[in-house]
Amino acid sequence: MKSKLFTLGIEEEFQIIDPETRELKSHMNQIVTEGQSRLHDQIKPEMHQAVVEVGTNICKDIHEAREEVSKLRRDISKVAVESGMRIAAAGTHPFSHWKDQEITDHPRYHEILNEMQETARANLIFGLHVHVGIDNRETGLQLMNAARYFLPHIFALSTNSPFWLGRNTGFHSYRTKVFDKFPRTGIPDFFSSLAEYENYVNVLIKTKCIDNAKKIWWDIRLHPFFDTLEFRICDVPMTVDETISLAAIMQAVIAKLYKLLRANLGFRIYRRALIMENKWRAARYGIHGKMIDFGKVEEVDYKFLMHELVAFVDDVIVDLDSRDEVYNIFKIMENGTGADRQLKVYEETKDLKKVVDYITEQTVKGL
Repeated sequence: MKSKLFTLGIEEEFQIIDPETRELKSHMNQIVTEGQSRLHDQIKPEMHQAVVEVGTNICKDIHEAREEVSKLRRDISKVAVESGMRIAAAGTHPFSHWKDQEITDHPRYHEILNEMQETARANLIFGLHVHVGIDNRETGLQLMNAARYFLPHIFALSTNSPFWLGRNTGFHSYRTKVFDKFPRTGIPDFFSSLAEYENYVNVLIKTKCIDNAKKIWWDIRLHPFFDTLEFRICDVPMTVDETISLAAIMQAVIAKLYKLLRANLGFRIYRRALIMENKWRAARYGIHGKMIDFGKVEEVDYKFLMHELVAFVDDVIVDLDSRDEVYNIFKIMENGTGADRQLKVYEETKDLKKVVDYITEQTVKGL
């Protein structure tokens, strides 16, 4: 394997929490300013001041990624505590309202607000972005086409946002429903070639839909500036172990599809409209529903499909040295996702503040 292939970069978005009220706190400026003295460009502001994002350097393997993710969570948590705050890893806050949060004073965010209006103000959500290194963009485009099929399966493991504005939404990931209001989101279409994809981007730029391809916010995208495929579909997971397992299965899927491509073998390509059906089921039921096996044209229990997925990538996880991290998804299926655990705490306490307490504890668990 070439050194450039299958490298990892992981970005996590965290909530800034007032430990007294357990509400979101628009306190990002102070945390970013202090954090940059320690983390430099690995920490950055987001549009809402109650959000802070940290990102790893380029990691050669999953073990290096674990070290970086753990260090970043530990460091940003320390900065938050020193500022009288806490950080929390969940796709939505259980009860804080977006209208109460301040917007970061930056031309880019003012531009987004001017264009998107209330959809941007209400987009108070927290995600996980994982970059997997590719060797060239043409190959990357073909890998993106095939990897789309697996997005709902991976996404279900990350579901961690059952509450919105103090209500149990009935979804395991309501974050995705909030983000669906933005344009250029969701599962991408199939592109027959890099040239076709670049023509699509150029049409959007020429017609002033976007000024650059970073405003294409698909669930997986060919990154406009880096030689990576960027997975964007997941809620930010509650624990480091969950983040690392998700990154490992994403990396393994790309490595397996690359191996097939190099051997002149292929994975069957499915249309966006079909894959979106599985995404909806993942958002609604998490790991507890059924998904559609489009090859068999029938519903199949989600957990059975995940055993099939692990078997599919089993030969590449040896080379990637990520077997333990990939196999940890079985623990997630046994113990429940972040959404399952949030719902359990609420069922036991009927108190959303207790849910926030649980999230903040789990966010720094083991660090």
